[in-house]
Amino acid sequence: MTRRFSLRRITAGALARDEAGVTIVEFAMVAPVLCLVLLGAFDVSHTLYTRAALQGIVQKTARDSTLESGAITTQQTALDNKVKDQVRALANNATIDITRRYYRTFAEASAARAEVYSDTNSNGTCDNGEPYEDANRNSSWDKDGANSGQGGAKDATLYTVTMSYPRFFPIYNLVGGSNTTKVTASTVLRNQPYSDQGTYAAMQVRNCT
Repeated sequence: MTRRFSLRRITAGALARDEAGVTIVEFAMVAPVLCLVLLGAFDVSHTLYTRAALQGIVQKTARDSTLESGAITTQQTALDNKVKDQVRALANNATIDITRRYYRTFAEASAARAEVYSDTNSNGTCDNGEPYEDANRNSSWDKDGANSGQGGAKDATLYTVTMSYPRFFPIYNLVGGSNTTKVTASTVLRNQPYSDQGTYAAMQVRNCT
């Protein structure tokens, strides 16, 4: 009887001190969190790389657009198509949006103020026939004070490229949120003085549509 009790006590003590398999249990507890952190790191790293690559593409194309040939619409289209080809090398299923907005000076581009208007209905936009000052004489109210296009000699052109694509890593399937990555790159460069810069006519008061 004493021997049987001692054997049970020895066996229980041995099991209590046995640490075999502990590492596997600990890894099973840590692994999901570790995988989540790694996926998040991969996702952030890829987004940062894509943004840096896109910024380089935008800088190169914007410089080419400031040449005299950049004022030609067909040349602008050719440059934009090159951008799209390079962007799709980063994400072949990306949706790409390219805009050109030009200002008279870098200061105006930095400020990007809306053209002055009378907000009679207090909705924060120029509409319903509200009068505004058409400073750039393009017959439309511009909330950023810019004109659409590349502009002319010495104009400061804001060139912007936005790409949207499905995330490469399924991190947001696990933590929730958007499954789409949106990356934007832009730069402001002055067109070369390939001719004398024109001048806008006097400001004219118009009515918003």
